[in-house]
Amino acid sequence: MKAPKLNNRQVICVGFAFFLICAFWQAYDNTIPMILTNKFGMNQTWSGFIMALDNILALFLLPLFGTLSDKTNTKLGRRTPFILFGTITAVIAFILLSFVDGMQLRKIEEAAKIDDSGALATIYEAEKLAEITTPEGETFVLSERFTEEEFTAITSRTIINGEEAVNPLYTQVVVPARQAFTRQITLTHPGILVLFIVLLLIVLVSMATFRSPAVALMPDVTIKPLRSKANAIINLMGSAGGIIVLVLGMVFRTSALENTMMGYTGYFTTIAAIMTLALVLFMLTVREPQLVRKMHEDSKKYGIEQEDKESSGKGQMGASQKRSMMFLLASIVLWFMAYNAVTSKYSVYATSILNKNYNLTLIIAQVAAICSYIPVGIIASRIGRKKTILAGVVMLATAFFIAAFMRAGSPTAVMNVMFALAGIGWATINVNSFPMVVEMCSEADVGRFTGIYYTASMAAQIATPILSGMIMDKYGMLTLFPYAVIFAVLAFVTMQFVRHGDSRPVAKVGLSALEDMDVD
Repeated sequence: MKAPKLNNRQVICVGFAFFLICAFWQAYDNTIPMILTNKFGMNQTWSGFIMALDNILALFLLPLFGTLSDKTNTKLGRRTPFILFGTITAVIAFILLSFVDGMQLRKIEEAAKIDDSGALATIYEAEKLAEITTPEGETFVLSERFTEEEFTAITSRTIINGEEAVNPLYTQVVVPARQAFTRQITLTHPGILVLFIVLLLIVLVSMATFRSPAVALMPDVTIKPLRSKANAIINLMGSAGGIIVLVLGMVFRTSALENTMMGYTGYFTTIAAIMTLALVLFMLTVREPQLVRKMHEDSKKYGIEQEDKESSGKGQMGASQKRSMMFLLASIVLWFMAYNAVTSKYSVYATSILNKNYNLTLIIAQVAAICSYIPVGIIASRIGRKKTILAGVVMLATAFFIAAFMRAGSPTAVMNVMFALAGIGWATINVNSFPMVVEMCSEADVGRFTGIYYTASMAAQIATPILSGMIMDKYGMLTLFPYAVIFAVLAFVTMQFVRHGDSRPVAKVGLSALEDMDVD
């Protein structure tokens, strides 16, 4: 019998759901920290806590809505209703969120006209009697430390190493002054922050309602032997969504220092329009019930057993495998602690410390990761998953270590190369870590250990924005990359104790799953 072929167009259409999810999260992760710190005057600890809310909610909501979609039966199918209504609600709330951001900005401008990179003389005038605490912990009164002219001069651009940059005192003086000023506005008008947080929660819950159903739809409509190939296309769709949003960030110049206090209505509306377009394309091209029936017919045609017919018995791990699993899960937590700290704080770090465009840097990291999947798969098949992961951890730690010495005026090319190296390292880790987890469990336990894998990664993503934020608040923003290096090194150590997970041949993963794929 002729081997089954993957319908690439069908998978691409299904992937529009994952496309819009990734587009949203790229915009969310890049802009919300900026709004919280610059517009509402929050410190890094509180902004880190709010940025961790989506992961906290995900721990409970992703399994809940995944289970609910399993039990749903409508004319649109099991997953599509969640994707449809979740996206619509999220889009509306996301646009409203930008209007609330605009309300806060107007309150700030009523008190002091902020028309450039931050504070300038107007904030000096409003804050000259207030105590300002720098990221290094120094407390002083502006009017006692600087004259108005000196304070204004701090915000002027200068030339460092041949590149235009800001005065290094900007981060030490202007940023804390601006945050103190906007924090006072927030305390004077707390209702705006309350409304912002309420809408933010609505957005996060809406996105959580359909994340699991959207991911589950691919295996629902794809027969087993082709699911890895289909998953590669889905991941590419997600990467495309993230990259498009990063390009839009460059168009809107969201990372430019002079746009620190910009309004986000146009940018958020554009993102919402992209999400809506992806939803429309999904609804016009995906007929879930028919696709599910076709999948069952193909499974019977090719004699493929369905997962609900598999044994429910649970295999038992030996003591050595259990130890390997514990150390592997510890490694997963540690490298997520390192990587997610940087991704959740880099937009603030880049604008405050580096005076660089974070959108371009993150695009480079994503493109490097995408391009590395095939070589990573080839290398892992030859030297093993563990050695490949260790190489990825070394690349990650090296990139963050060098980035720790970068400052405003440092060569942009060096930071871009470091983020490309970090992207390759992260792809190297991700491609191989999940297969190592499921390699150590029985076929009947794959779903359970998939949940364990994501619980470990999610727990790290909850903790690290808060912990890194607390450290940055206490010791300064420059601690971000050293923090990431420490956790990457710890992950390298714990991986040394993983003895299992490499015993079976490595299945094709990532982009390597696209090999030999027929286009219908």
